[in-house]
Amino acid sequence: MSDFAKSIIVDFWATVAEMSPYLLFGLFAAGILSVLVSQSIVERHLGGKGIWPLVKASLFGVPLPLCSCGVIPVSMSLHKHGASKGSVISFLLSTPQTGADSVLVTLSLLGPLFAVFRPVAAFITGIIGGSLINVFDKEQEKKGQKPQERTEQCCPGNQNKKIVRCLKYGFVTLPRDIGRAMLVGLAIAAVISALIPDGYFAERLGTGIFAMVVMMFLGIPVYVCATASVPVAAALILKGLTPGAALVFLMTGPATNAASFVTIWKTLGRRTAITYLLTVAGSALLAGMLLDFLAGGTDFNVVSKTGWMLPSVVKSGSAIVLLAVLGAAIVHKPGSKVT
Repeated sequence: MSDFAKSIIVDFWATVAEMSPYLLFGLFAAGILSVLVSQSIVERHLGGKGIWPLVKASLFGVPLPLCSCGVIPVSMSLHKHGASKGSVISFLLSTPQTGADSVLVTLSLLGPLFAVFRPVAAFITGIIGGSLINVFDKEQEKKGQKPQERTEQCCPGNQNKKIVRCLKYGFVTLPRDIGRAMLVGLAIAAVISALIPDGYFAERLGTGIFAMVVMMFLGIPVYVCATASVPVAAALILKGLTPGAALVFLMTGPATNAASFVTIWKTLGRRTAITYLLTVAGSALLAGMLLDFLAGGTDFNVVSKTGWMLPSVVKSGSAIVLLAVLGAAIVHKPGSKVT
């Protein structure tokens, strides 16, 4: 085996071991939230006008354990149930950028500053986008729409078996949604660490706004899982990319993709779709510049190398469990029953 292949394997395992305890806890937390926070509760609080529904929509979206396939359908359901366009856009902007699992993975790989800053940026982005929609889109919402029956997007099951539903969502349904992207992201991070020399991005892209614009144009057109993109961002930072430029990628990648943009265009209108896209781009650049300023003004090491001092046996054991969970989710055939 070549030294290059060995380096990839070592870096892959090191990253998995570093993030796995936090990701497993995040999956468990996501399962709990999926039981405690139902779609009906979300829908009941997002109607009406003013800033408060936007705040609640963004606040709901930041930790809400919706799988990526469920973000758009649930958002459109909110609109049909009477939520304003502004609330729907706030929810759409804040939800895919972060979540219980991605926050903990960010904490493990990028440290507390990044872990706190990222969900705050998602929350504020949602409020900005929703406010812009309320200001510039004066089209009245259709009245008299009959509410449709609510359907669970990700975690159906017997209401009396909450523990089973919690574990099923956290360790079966959610990993099935992010598992393949997670492993691909880990592999890409390992290749970047092994292939690209230290300081490469600092020399090629610099440390200013240009690097952020490049990452913005890279992140906007493609779908990047909020959790799976964290190892890639960590590897890029270690190779010289600024934390702010990495944040731009972490914001634009999960929040924008062709499917969501087309759906918003067709369902909520062209003006809403364009406002949505511009909000993501502008907020990401501003957040990136602010993060670089904060990181530059402190001695805090943005990329965590200590793993929060967890014992190596805990990391290794968690890594084995995580790979087993993700592997089982990937090989599971859609439509087959999960026991």
